[in-house]
Amino acid sequence: MSSREYPTRPLVGLGTVILGPRGVALIRRGKPPRIGAWSLPGGAQKVGETVREGLTREAREETGLDVEIIEIIDVVDSITRDQQGQVRYHYTLVDAVVHVTGGTLKAGSDALDANWFLQSELAGLNLWDETERVIRLGFAIYKSHNSSQ
Repeated sequence: MSSREYPTRPLVGLGTVILGPRGVALIRRGKPPRIGAWSLPGGAQKVGETVREGLTREAREETGLDVEIIEIIDVVDSITRDQQGQVRYHYTLVDAVVHVTGGTLKAGSDALDANWFLQSELAGLNLWDETERVIRLGFAIYKSHNSSQ
């Protein structure tokens, strides 16, 4: 079995861009990597779980929200090296845009906080560049999806 820290192979991580009338739902990470940073709700895919099952499970666990997947946005590599250059964390992240079907936003056990943010508020959160890019793509997909219905 591969450890999350100093893994022998990449792990699959799942991220949800949860969008609604109040913007995007983000969590403040309670675990490494990027502990304390605002991030997309998500986590590791479990063995025997499809990507879609994992995305909805992680959204519920980290935010208390029930969601429905609209579309996969992108696949992103997250590689963190230690001071010696060794790979400390390596995730292959599958990010999807989703919309809320039920629940109330609240931080789950892996999160320090959860909140809604308008797109205009994201610049002040010091998000990882890839997180900002994926959120922008998510907003575009969400807008396109809602205008075609």
